[in-house]
Amino acid sequence: MVGFLPTLLMQDSLIIKPSKKYPLVLWMAVLALVMISGVYICILCLRQKGIPETSNVIKVRFKEPQPCPHPGIPQSEVPYVHYPEPTTYRRNECACTAVRFFAILSMQRSGSGWFETLLNSHVNVSSNGEIFSVKERRSNISSIVRTLDKVYNLDWYSSASKNECTAAIGFKWMLNQGLMQHHDEIVKYFNQRGVSAIFLFRRNLLRRMVSVLANTHDRDAKQLNGTHKAHVHSRDEADVLARYKPTINTTLLVAELKQMDKWGADALEYFKSTRHVVLYYEDLVNKRNKVKDVLKFLRLPKRKLSSRHVKIHTRPLSDQVENWDAVYNTLKGTEYESFLHADYQM
Repeated sequence: MVGFLPTLLMQDSLIIKPSKKYPLVLWMAVLALVMISGVYICILCLRQKGIPETSNVIKVRFKEPQPCPHPGIPQSEVPYVHYPEPTTYRRNECACTAVRFFAILSMQRSGSGWFETLLNSHVNVSSNGEIFSVKERRSNISSIVRTLDKVYNLDWYSSASKNECTAAIGFKWMLNQGLMQHHDEIVKYFNQRGVSAIFLFRRNLLRRMVSVLANTHDRDAKQLNGTHKAHVHSRDEADVLARYKPTINTTLLVAELKQMDKWGADALEYFKSTRHVVLYYEDLVNKRNKVKDVLKFLRLPKRKLSSRHVKIHTRPLSDQVENWDAVYNTLKGTEYESFLHADYQM
């Protein structure tokens, strides 16, 4: 019995109780709680010391493009001030150079070619010619709008195109080139896009008729070395073209003059809601200061304007019409009698 007792005591001493184990998830939760507590304590300390929480945070801000300002421009003028973004080139330092949109509305042989060259002699003006003389561009209103958008976005290229600092962009548009046919849609476009209309007519429609007949004759006759020229740049060429004296159909004369008159009046009526100015060729010839009114209308700086065009028909009408006596007798006593007399000096 005594011998058995030490053995029993030795066995009890070898028994080791296993340590209590905790699940891993519990340990992770405790660790997270400790970390959160530490962060919270640090934030409290920083606040007490007056150090901003985001002192070490770098904020990156992307600069958004700023719209171009309208310095000194009256509110009523803002719809007519534009900053186009061409797709074919960049305007660079001229991106905030304001651009005015215009269209010269006229009839053939009314001095629009000469007038346009005057405008294009201004360093900040680009007038791109008679772009709707091409029928495909005026075949429907969609083609017309597409062409207009290209011009006014500064993506239309012609010999008149200036550099990126263009301040006025436009073109010539004859009344018989889809303008009257689609006048409702075009007026709406002009008003929405802020396009200014410059009407250019001739007071003496008889002189216009002589010019139209002479130009039509030269298309076939090609009097200048086999080449047709609607406009000339030398006095010699002008004298050659002026030799032709057209014969006017006196039976239709009064009716045709009335039709011309009506077209001009209808155009003014259709476009009366647009921003526009009305000019007459005779006034521009006699009073060169009238051109300054156009620059003022387009809000352009004053410049001396010039043209290389040489006028073709400079003599009195009696020397330029083959059947002058018949024409004189037809118009005598009518509302168009004043057309028989000289209306300007060259």
